Amino acid sequence: MTGQEDYLWWKHGVVYQIYPRSFYDASGDGTGDLAGICAKLEYLAWLGVDAIWLSPVFDSPMRDFGYDVRNYTDIDPLFGTMEDFDRLLDEAHRRNIRVILDLVLNHTSDLHPWFIDSRLRRSGRDDWYIWADAKRGVGGTRRRPNNWRAAFGGSAWSWDTGRKQYYLHLFLPQQPDLNWRNPEVEKAMFSEARFWLEKGVDGFRLDVINYIVKDARLRSNPYRIHRTFPRRHDQQNHMYDRNQPETHSVLKRFRTMLDVYHETFTVGEIYPNEGVREPATSARYLGDGEDELHLAFDFSLLELPFSATAFRQALETWYRVLPERGWPCHVLSNHDKSRAMTRLCGGSVEKAKILATLLLTQRGTPFMYYGEEIGMQDRFMKKSELQDPLGKLYWPLFQGRDPARTPMQWETRRGGGFCAGDTVPWLPLHESLWKGCSVSEQQSDPDSLLFCYRSLLLRRRSRDELTRGNLTFLPSHPDVLAYRREYAGEASLIILNFSKYQRPCPEDGNDLTGYEIRLTES
Repeated sequence: MTGQEDYLWWKHGVVYQIYPRSFYDASGDGTGDLAGICAKLEYLAWLGVDAIWLSPVFDSPMRDFGYDVRNYTDIDPLFGTMEDFDRLLDEAHRRNIRVILDLVLNHTSDLHPWFIDSRLRRSGRDDWYIWADAKRGVGGTRRRPNNWRAAFGGSAWSWDTGRKQYYLHLFLPQQPDLNWRNPEVEKAMFSEARFWLEKGVDGFRLDVINYIVKDARLRSNPYRIHRTFPRRHDQQNHMYDRNQPETHSVLKRFRTMLDVYHETFTVGEIYPNEGVREPATSARYLGDGEDELHLAFDFSLLELPFSATAFRQALETWYRVLPERGWPCHVLSNHDKSRAMTRLCGGSVEKAKILATLLLTQRGTPFMYYGEEIGMQDRFMKKSELQDPLGKLYWPLFQGRDPARTPMQWETRRGGGFCAGDTVPWLPLHESLWKGCSVSEQQSDPDSLLFCYRSLLLRRRSRDELTRGNLTFLPSHPDVLAYRREYAGEASLIILNFSKYQRPCPEDGNDLTGYEIRLTES
């Protein structure tokens, strides 16, 4: 692992994910918006992040909260106007904060004009989506083209009475999958991306990018778990509905287009088989390190217990499978997963500080999720409070993704400073708001989790070894994670005791106290 001589912001900066519905409501309707994000840019500059990634703000019927796009080149009125977006882009850039958009290339809304044309076989778009004839079963019954299951439940195929064919949707029926084997689809989607690049956005997070190309023969997936009823998406080995070789060719062409725009970048969501860690699969989407995605998420860290040994093994594996010129990135929470403060820390600030130090001192690009810096937790949802279609479908076994999407807790008062006191927020706030879990409370406390994050972010900017340096893991007690970052004669030693008990320090043998952090420079 060699230090990087060239400075590229996306290699050394920190990306802060914003779920726009939940960040700040400037319009007074209970839902976060672009004007609200713009109003909080000073806070983000004070915190020290280098870029913001916005979950989708495109025009959408919101069946999957923006991941069902109706118009890729317009802003949904829920979030404001194109003028609001332009102002946000300008104000962010004025503060040296980049803006990353969430781009959904696998599917559109069923209300997108392309799909309307396709189901009517007009405008030359009849095969812009994946259509297939029914198979005939016993007694002439109609059978689906294959056994693919939708990630959100049920079959991945829906019958269209007009075309008298099935269409594919690997998510909701209102999210039909595009046919990336049609070159006109690629041309059109690249054009949509170029629209935002010309505006000056700094890159894209690419949603479920390993799904975009499917098996040309539409072969059924084998089952990796004993076949039971009802058949489920997570029981299949997804050999034919994702990770097709042609996807890499598409991404090489996308990279060529993107490289025309100075220092823009892509980070891909590489969705693994459920319950399986697949860092090598994510790494393959980096190509040779310079010809496909700039970054690819490995979600292994989101599946770990709070354990020094588990984190070390996962990180060593991630670094090992990367291509020689590939660059890692790291994430502990996002809009689809339980927050780390709940999943790993059980509400413990001491544990959260250890994870913050780990995230911001590893080699690679860190991604923070809004509210992570103040220790926001998942909120238990009553059925009547749910908005997420997944939660409504699987209640009470699964509450969906709403628990990790609650409004940002700015102040300890009614509405949490997210919206006016009398306004009802789109999701209820977490009760931790009244226990000091707010920006205003923690900004006045130098021992808070917020100040821990800010000091770590400032340290990253002042110490080149934390952004460019080699990383060497050191022998240590199983409960202790220790490593050294080195660059140009400067070094930082990071020692993290994941245990509540005293453990020996790997450097001098003296005892570390419970949940202790040592971060020293030389």
